Amino acid sequence: MECFIIEGPNIVTGEVKISGSKNSALPILFATILTDDKCIVENVPELSDIKTTYELLAYCGKECFFGFNRFEVSQSSNIKTEAPYDLVRKMRASVLIAGPMLAKYKRVKFSMPGGCAIGVRPIDIHLDGFKKLGADIKLEEGYVVMSAKHLHGAKINLKFPSVGATENIMMAASLIDDLTIIENAAKEPEIVDLAEVLNKMGACIEGAGSSFIKIRGKKRLFGFKHRVIPDRIECGTFMILGALSGRRLVIKHGQPKHLDSLIRKLKMTGVFLDIDDEGTIIIDSSKLIKPVNIVTKPYPGFPTDLQAQWMSYMSVANGRSIITEKIFENRFMHAAELVRMGANINIKGNKAYIEGVKKLKGATVMVSDLRAGAGLVLAGCIADGVTKVRRVYHIDRGYERIDEKLKLIGVKIKREEE
Repeated sequence: MECFIIEGPNIVTGEVKISGSKNSALPILFATILTDDKCIVENVPELSDIKTTYELLAYCGKECFFGFNRFEVSQSSNIKTEAPYDLVRKMRASVLIAGPMLAKYKRVKFSMPGGCAIGVRPIDIHLDGFKKLGADIKLEEGYVVMSAKHLHGAKINLKFPSVGATENIMMAASLIDDLTIIENAAKEPEIVDLAEVLNKMGACIEGAGSSFIKIRGKKRLFGFKHRVIPDRIECGTFMILGALSGRRLVIKHGQPKHLDSLIRKLKMTGVFLDIDDEGTIIIDSSKLIKPVNIVTKPYPGFPTDLQAQWMSYMSVANGRSIITEKIFENRFMHAAELVRMGANINIKGNKAYIEGVKKLKGATVMVSDLRAGAGLVLAGCIADGVTKVRRVYHIDRGYERIDEKLKLIGVKIKREEE
């Protein structure tokens, strides 16, 4: 098992380039199941979650190639409609295989998904949508088995704007020659990116990016070539690092318009922030960080995936701040690790009360999930002394070569085997 050793404090400066979006690439790769044609996806980050997707598609019989951030998928003669536990347990997004498989082959069997331990995150919203499309659903020994003689369009009102459920239903509906409407749909940029791909494949999708999406599916979908959007969470992570300890950090290949909520909050803390016409972000830390409260909400609200990073930021703010977590019920596990580094944080229910301290101190900390790991790495970058970040495999699920990128902007970090 690997860990990061970070010597601090560090002042970051220079230029960092943002990778393609993991959360956009995953559903797009699963959408390739909907067609027998060749599909090419570019700007795909080299991450463990992408490797798991490669293994799952290959297991199901698709011919795959992945290298140099380019992912190619072709049809194979022998398709399996089952996603086994050993692969699905590694990644919650594996549930996105369900919609395409059901629509294309009228049957799918998949294990209940795994992933980060940040909450229950049930898939009932997905299953309710599939039922309305005409699927018969059974639970068998930890597996979900879905089948349908005939799928039809439907009007589906999501009880929560789930990103995964919106994506799964969109993909399934795209191969149904009928009209499907999703109400209370997720609005994330990744939804818009997937809709663009499905439209390239021949579907007709309107309203992606709003709470009301119309999908007019087709009997057959075609191959496509597509470039994945930049990773807004990686971009936001580096923006917060620049605010923490930046001396003119330049962030390129991001998409600032996807981070309006973060940009507003950063400006309120007193940080210097400039965005040019091409989307390049220049950020410089403030000598005095003003405390700013946040409440996590579905897009376009403040992302829950940046909550841990914001907590590290507020840990050294000049005063008291409050973080309210409204998406996942168990996403404060990083708080105890920050306290080990000298932070003053008190958790009460879904609220974290943070009293800023002058300095954090290096310590050995344990990563509980992907974004918690990013928050702890940021804390280690500014802490006095040596910080050992354990279980970095969580971080590798969502950040492409983060240690190498940090080195290039001045952070003393190395990856070691424990």
